[in-house]
Parts: sequence; C-alpha cells; structure tokens
Amino acid sequence: MNVAVGSGNPVKRSAVERVFESASVEARPVDTGVSEQPVGHAETITGARTRARRSFGPEVAYAVGLEGGVAEFSASVDGAGSGDERFEGAEGLFLIMWAAVTDGRRVEVGAGPSVRLPDPIAREVASGAELGPLLDDRLGTDDLARNQGAIGVFTDGRLTRRDALAGAVACAAGPVISD
Repeated sequence: MNVAVGSGNPVKRSAVERVFESASVEARPVDTGVSEQPVGHAETITGARTRARRSFGPEVAYAVGLEGGVAEFSASVDGAGSGDERFEGAEGLFLIMWAAVTDGRRVEVGAGPSVRLPDPIAREVASGAELGPLLDDRLGTDDLARNQGAIGVFTDGRLTRRDALAGAVACAAGPVISD
C-alpha cells in the first residue's frame, strides 16, 4: 500500500510510517493555504485537510496532512461555552496539532496532544512571533521544528514530536481505515 504525506518534513513522514507500518510512505511537500503559524483550531484543521487533499493521487491508498498551530483556550463565563476554543478549566495559549487522512472520497481529522505555552512564550507568540523560530532562538538550536519539536521542549522530552503527530494520524485514520 502507498501513502502520501503532504510535507517534506522527515518527522512528519516518520509519524505517518509509524501508523501505516506496512505502507510505503512518500513525502510530498504541498502548499497548505494557511499561515506559517496557524492560529486557532479552524485554521490548523484547514491546513491539515489541505495538505491531505493536495498530496492525494491515484497511486496512493491514503494521503495524510499534519499541521501544528496555537490556540487560545478560554473558559466560558457561563459554563455553556461558545465556539471551538472555549474549554472549562483550561485557559491560555496552547500548542495544538491536527491530522487529516483522506482516501480520495472523504477526509477525516484527528487531534494530537495539546500543551499550554509558558506565559513569556505565549506573550511573544500572541505578538506575532512564530513558535519554532522563537524556541530555536531561545534554546540556541538550528531547527527545532524538524527535530525535537515544541512538544518535546514543553514536556521535557517525555513526549516526542513524532509520537504526538502519530497519535493525531492514528485518530484521523481510524474512521477511514475501519470502514
């Protein structure tokens, strides 16, 4: 079976290989149609869906899109919640990740883990800084986004970027491959 991933990032490809163990996975860099640093669940999901759709072709069984972003979580005042970014008991700017999987007929999505950004980092990201380069600068690294990832930094290595992305891929793939 052949699977495409809408990215040239080796960590994203490895995450897809982890979920589709017996497949041949091909990296296909595509334009996401969203900003470099997606903000909010809607934009991040759109990026994942776009990556999946644009990397699909007749020679693959499935195509996968992965997108990381940030989203402001806020508790609703009345407890009822309104919109997709209100969460009772969770407030702050969070790192988020979404995956999309398509078989060419339908597209399913799944979320990966989220982690609240430390306030100093959150303030800079809210002011327009992109998370990956910001962390590279603070940590003196060259390419955090392709290696450990922000999730690795904020969990002190307890969760790797590959594992976090693989979780999102598995959640998105479940409905498509189980039917």
